[in-house]
Amino acid sequence: MKATLQPGIKARFSYQIPVEKTVPHVYREAAEFQEMPEVFATGFMIALMEWTCVKALEPHLDAGEGSVGVHVDVSHDAATPVGFEVTVDVECTEVSGRKIWFYVRAHDGADMIGEGYHQRFVVEWERFNKRMADKAAKKAAG
Repeated sequence: MKATLQPGIKARFSYQIPVEKTVPHVYREAAEFQEMPEVFATGFMIALMEWTCVKALEPHLDAGEGSVGVHVDVSHDAATPVGFEVTVDVECTEVSGRKIWFYVRAHDGADMIGEGYHQRFVVEWERFNKRMADKAAKKAAG
């Protein structure tokens, strides 16, 4: 991590909602989701917030580093129809070692649709990928 990673860094990202990011597309095998309306799904809203945090972090990480989401505490307060553009604003509120906290907000041009906090953990991809390979090997070995 670079010394520039400090509280106060911000990012904004906008995304137009396609039908593939609606509730029936979260788990296509779930009949319960198939019965729900085609509105922006909470899971995809959270992922959009995470994506924006990743974008905020990118210039402040060293080569070979990335981040993984480790905590989410957000509300989803208003439904968003297909075709609306959702804008997410994030601000880093705390840097504690490799743990990074963000305040996140999403607006669809008509309503503030969600807000809260998200925590990411900075990782070295080579080390992370080795741990995942070791975990998979351990499971395969029984």
